Amino acid sequence: MATVTNTNGISRSGSGNGPRTRIINLNKSNMTEAELTAALKYLAAGDVAGTNDAHTIAAVAPMTESGIFTGGTTDDVQVMIQGTGAFTAASNFGIGSTGVTSSLLADFHEGY
Repeated sequence: MATVTNTNGISRSGSGNGPRTRIINLNKSNMTEAELTAALKYLAAGDVAGTNDAHTIAAVAPMTESGIFTGGTTDDVQVMIQGTGAFTAASNFGIGSTGVTSSLLADFHEGY
């Protein structure tokens, strides 16, 4: 039988991916590749300091049966971002008027 040797780890959030890792969902019915690209560029570049800071994009996972993004068909894409800066979920998320809505699904903090 397995034994828990680190009881602190049970109640602490963490992923081993860095000081702070978030999982973001980008949603729009029939999202185009240009809309997805605009949202990803926005996540990487940031905008208003303290509201939406620049982040490193660690992973992108289209929520489709095949795991492949199909422009004009895919509705949801999950993105893993890393960085200690601010992220604010919003509608019309991205560079320009994308119509994409972002939401925060998970927020992992290391060292708490």
